[in-house]
Amino acid sequence: MSVGPESAIPMRGAVDLAALAAQNQRAATKPVDSISVELTEENLQQVAEQSAQVPYVVAFVSATSSASTEIAARLDALAAEYGGRFVPAQCDVDAQPGIAQAFQIQAVPAVMALIGARPAPLFQGSASDEQFREVLDQVLDVAAQSGITGTVAAPDAAPAEAEPEPEPLPPLHQEAYDAIDEGDYAVAEDAFDRAIRENPKDTDARAGRAQVRLMARTATAELGAVRKAAADHPDDPGAQMAVADMDVAGGQVEDAFARLLDTIRVTFGDDRELLRARILELFDVVGSADPRVLKARQALASALY
Repeated sequence: MSVGPESAIPMRGAVDLAALAAQNQRAATKPVDSISVELTEENLQQVAEQSAQVPYVVAFVSATSSASTEIAARLDALAAEYGGRFVPAQCDVDAQPGIAQAFQIQAVPAVMALIGARPAPLFQGSASDEQFREVLDQVLDVAAQSGITGTVAAPDAAPAEAEPEPEPLPPLHQEAYDAIDEGDYAVAEDAFDRAIRENPKDTDARAGRAQVRLMARTATAELGAVRKAAADHPDDPGAQMAVADMDVAGGQVEDAFARLLDTIRVTFGDDRELLRARILELFDVVGSADPRVLKARQALASALY
């Protein structure tokens, strides 16, 4: 049975693609250079990574469905109307049964979003343009809450003026980024540490160090196991911090902060100090000017004093 946008499945808590797409815990680095994408098993990981820059909206279609062509064409048109604020994609469920199974597609056409490598069911079947726009607005709101606000150029857009070459990074910062590219987080952290010792006011180095530490902690973690450990041991600060790390890495920033604040309120002594240090470090990861950080910082002061 077709489901219209007015009864769309909530966008949080959808299927986790980590096992299929090998979700990258770092910020995506590949450029988004096309306004329309054919989703396949070969490019699924790249699309998942790029969805950390700009949300994808995927139409699952089939040649046996007369409505599929119409819904895919309208998605492309709306992408141009929205100025490239999301990437329209198509997935042929007959050619890509593995992807269709991973996304739990029961009927076509079906439309889903991919935001920070996390899928969100939107609707099945048909929808009016007004309903379609309402759903897309919701996608963009959720993406913005996770700091995903990139755009892609429409096919007919005039080429952008060449941007000036960026200034070279400070040597220690460059050393850190080179180490990150090699997957050597310990060397990267050491480079950022040295940069901070040279200039204690180097906020970029502090943010970089916090990000590297987060990447190291989450590189081999499995989300399901981490969440189970936290549920089985609600009084274990380490288990709660591990979930918060995974949530920040996955874009669920508010959930991470709320979990740590709740744990701080019922924890004392050395464990409380450990939790305080962790949430401050995650503030550096997200950015001190982020509204979610400002709100959580106020709540932290209240929880501590």
